[in-house]
Amino acid sequence: MRRTYNVPMTPAATDKPAGAATRSFTTVSGRPVERLYTDADLAGIDPAADIGEPGQFPYTRGIHASGYGGKLWTMRQFAGFGTPEETNGRYQRLLAAGGTGLSVAFDLPTLMGRDPDHPLSLGEVGKCGVSVATLADMEQLFDGIALADVTTSMTINSPAAVIFAMYLVVAERQRADWSRLSGTIQNDILKEFIAQKEYIYPPRPSMRLVTDTFAFCAAQVPRWNTISVSGYHIREAGATALQELAFTLRDGIEYVQWGIDAGLAVDEFVPRISFFFNAHNDFFEEIAKYRAARKLWATAMRDRFGAREERSWKLRFHTQTAGVSLTAQQPYNNVVRTAIQALAGVLGGTNSLHTNSLDEAFALPTEQAATLALRTQQIIAHESGVAHVVDPFGGSFFVERLTKDMEEGALAYFERIDRMGGMVAAIEAGFPQREIAESSYRFQQAVERRDAVIVGVNDFTQPQETPIATLYIDESATTRQLERLARVKAVRSAAQVDRTLAALRAAAGTTANLMPPLLDAVRAYATLGEICDTLRDVWGEYEETPVV
Repeated sequence: MRRTYNVPMTPAATDKPAGAATRSFTTVSGRPVERLYTDADLAGIDPAADIGEPGQFPYTRGIHASGYGGKLWTMRQFAGFGTPEETNGRYQRLLAAGGTGLSVAFDLPTLMGRDPDHPLSLGEVGKCGVSVATLADMEQLFDGIALADVTTSMTINSPAAVIFAMYLVVAERQRADWSRLSGTIQNDILKEFIAQKEYIYPPRPSMRLVTDTFAFCAAQVPRWNTISVSGYHIREAGATALQELAFTLRDGIEYVQWGIDAGLAVDEFVPRISFFFNAHNDFFEEIAKYRAARKLWATAMRDRFGAREERSWKLRFHTQTAGVSLTAQQPYNNVVRTAIQALAGVLGGTNSLHTNSLDEAFALPTEQAATLALRTQQIIAHESGVAHVVDPFGGSFFVERLTKDMEEGALAYFERIDRMGGMVAAIEAGFPQREIAESSYRFQQAVERRDAVIVGVNDFTQPQETPIATLYIDESATTRQLERLARVKAVRSAAQVDRTLAALRAAAGTTANLMPPLLDAVRAYATLGEICDTLRDVWGEYEETPVV
């Protein structure tokens, strides 16, 4: 959670018009904010080079000249719980309610590459997302949904290549042309080491899986976004807006470098790299962050890597409102928080958006809460008028200054990480982890001092609160998933499973692309756990060195 620090400070000397204010303020991230901004704050900002026009390099004002005039952002609500049947029902209802894309949340065992019958899966099956262990689960998850006609985002990282292989085989069995498939696999392993910690293998073989996906999709699934470089989880772990921006884009630069080192041409795979940012509470800071991100990415792709196609320069991003900002106290306040955050995402030019539900501080959202979250987007889109104008804050003294400061701060982080030898080396040294931990600690101190006000938590509290309805996932999901897993194992060809896993093991010890053997193992109904364990046997499991 982050809020404005109302910290009394000695006012800085300024040549701006004097005001009556006696206090200074900061953004949510702790950046000092002046009481008034004027054209003097635009010193050092070149309107043509730094701001430009929408749809033109460096895309500070947006990657489309018409903004949302031609097409609104994709309203992609993140959903998944219990069994594939239950989640499929939620998808069908979200699409019927006006959702324009699907986004899959997986449970913890799936995220960690474990089957439901693994001892470490006990008590976690279907709890924070949908349980997927075999191709049979994926077939049920998308039953009745034509994959060629929807865009799907899947939030999965360490086992991303395996889950993507399952999705491709489902499409194959629907007789959908892979070249028509459109969507995103998160596949961002670096942020797992930095923030979310759902890793399996060490960083370097994990990066090999990512670049294998790049190469395979460039040849066979050209419309698929092969990675969604995620700042969302970095921010949720306690990073400032600047750290989210800097670490996310530097992760993206790292993926590009590894792709080039693997023999790919920059314009062959970079256009299918997308990004995923947080939308937090500081309205203007978030808008500036998105604007700076587009400029930084365009400049890095053109000048650092020599990309020549405009598609490689254009940063496309999904936004999710800040889960960490939601409170269990006075949960209906979360509707207001989410609306403000979503509005910042839209005004910052997001390409797709998920709005969190009011009850997510307690549990996965109820269907009623998820529908209200979707309606929040629809009201912004169709009733507020904000989608009618491209980059309406462009030229604002305050927003342009914030944008430039964000850019310069991110470039300073880039320089430090470059000196360390790149992001993988920085992660191995614990650098971004320490930076985030320190920022999180500083904010918690501000909350405890009540310098950071969290409405309903440390100020404006109520002695008694009425409980709200929540979604409860009982253990029946575990029972049903264990039964399906047993049925799959009973009818599949054990010999075929063994052959495909042996082929995968052999390929993992070479430089061959791993997607073809993964697809073969999935078609044989090898389980997620069996496939991931095969790679564990070759590469081992990663254990993080504690940050001190």
